[in-house]
Amino acid sequence: MPHGGDLLVRLAREHGVDAVFGVVSVHNLPLVDALARAGLFVPVRHEAAAVNAADAYARVSNGLGIAVTSTGTGAGNAAGALIEAQTASSSVLHVTGQIDAAYLDSGRGVIHETRDQLGMLRAVSAHAERIETASAAAAVLWEAAREAAATASGPASVEWPIDLQYAQQPAEPPAPNPSTVDDQDRSVDGTTGVHPVDVATAVELLGASRRPVIWAGGGAVSAGDSVRLLAEHLDAAVVTSNSGRGTIAEDHELVVGNFASSPGAAELLSEADLLIAIGTHFRSNETKHYELALPSRLLQIDIDPRAIGRSYPATAGVVGDAAAVLPRLLETVGESGTAPGWRERVPATRRRVRAELIEAIGPYAPMCESLRHRLPREAVIARDVTIPSSQWGNRLLEIYRPETNVFPVGGGIGQGLAMGIGAAMARPDHPTAVLAGDGGIAVHLGELATLAQQRPWLVVVLFNDGGYGVLRNMQEAHTGQRAGVDLHTPDFAKLAASLDLPHQLVNKAERFDEAFAKALAERGPAVVEVDVTALSVPTPFVPPVHVPAR
Repeated sequence: MPHGGDLLVRLAREHGVDAVFGVVSVHNLPLVDALARAGLFVPVRHEAAAVNAADAYARVSNGLGIAVTSTGTGAGNAAGALIEAQTASSSVLHVTGQIDAAYLDSGRGVIHETRDQLGMLRAVSAHAERIETASAAAAVLWEAAREAAATASGPASVEWPIDLQYAQQPAEPPAPNPSTVDDQDRSVDGTTGVHPVDVATAVELLGASRRPVIWAGGGAVSAGDSVRLLAEHLDAAVVTSNSGRGTIAEDHELVVGNFASSPGAAELLSEADLLIAIGTHFRSNETKHYELALPSRLLQIDIDPRAIGRSYPATAGVVGDAAAVLPRLLETVGESGTAPGWRERVPATRRRVRAELIEAIGPYAPMCESLRHRLPREAVIARDVTIPSSQWGNRLLEIYRPETNVFPVGGGIGQGLAMGIGAAMARPDHPTAVLAGDGGIAVHLGELATLAQQRPWLVVVLFNDGGYGVLRNMQEAHTGQRAGVDLHTPDFAKLAASLDLPHQLVNKAERFDEAFAKALAERGPAVVEVDVTALSVPTPFVPPVHVPAR
């Protein structure tokens, strides 16, 4: 008879998952054993990295990502990465061990025992449950996977006592219970769940607009074709949040991009008469801490009713999945009445914001061009929190498909490498690029060993400035003093050699293209280290984070 590990393998197969990330432990041995026998287990070096990798795997595959950790400290180590998955609404199933069922909640000091682990998991997951009996394992797991895969849900965690992992399981899991839909307080369209009165109000606003702008957030990425058709019909400029990048390919002439707070785009927004916000929550760092001026009329479309009008007053709101709402709008919206000259203003603004950033980044501009030229459109670009990512990688480096846009939505440093590994495992036939700094790599330095062991087609572009450059620039701009930002940095050439990873050092911008091309040609793991201290940048990057005046 199969045991719990075989049950998890069956679930993974059913969901099309071919890589499960985790750290082995005495409290998850049956799970890891079965996953390894099935050729699914990817041994990472830290539990947070397991969840980060599963998170990126889910984003890139548009499916489910699975992470396996141990109980106690192992589950606690995963908590930060679960917060990132929750922020990004990623479809992650996190399966963590637990002590023997007979000793649960007894406080005896069983190894790996922790107080109220389930409470912690519920705080950092969209759904969390405990397997109470062997016979309940399949139902709990399948329900958790369903919850994780739900639209705009987030991670689901399951804690599984070790004795129940070893327990025998039936050859076939029970059929999952059909999902139920909560009744809503008002009548909605039975096929889309969209309120027709709200749609009619939205159509009126669209018809009256002469200078429209669309702001596409993470909730728009599932409706890319509809967003593009709406933009083309209205001759609307399209700005995006970082999460919304690739909703429309960023080489489209109507896409201004993730530049809303840049002077040129802010000027365009100030002239617009309607902002159509699709699945964006107007994050503080993308709105100048909510001081960015938006058009007086705001049409907001979001699957979360609480988001309507939360950050900026909404003239009208439509609650629903953008993939259901936008086709309804397109069916009923009339002919566009765009003001003369507006259509021409959009590509002009697009060119202006890019030219200004190219001038500001100096030697990084040819690196950005090289990355985009060398990487196929289908390649994933995973970006950690580092100056090149924050200053130009998140804006100037064009994204053409949303699943290739991987970055820590919550802004936590050090997650990029593990995310890149997960992305590369999800898309093995295309290269993955990871943009990271030495400070971020140091957070999960051990995952370089995972990279060396698994050997995916992944190039780490490592920008080395000897510490936390983003925070260093903030300190120098606001206080003139440094604290905690200058770090001892490994000799990455020697470190890479010890792991059998090809390594190249770039200390001149003009050498980057050759080095990056050589790294891609490896068709496996490689490191391109950029000596940031050797480059001179015209405009130091200071992130748009609010610092109270002293």
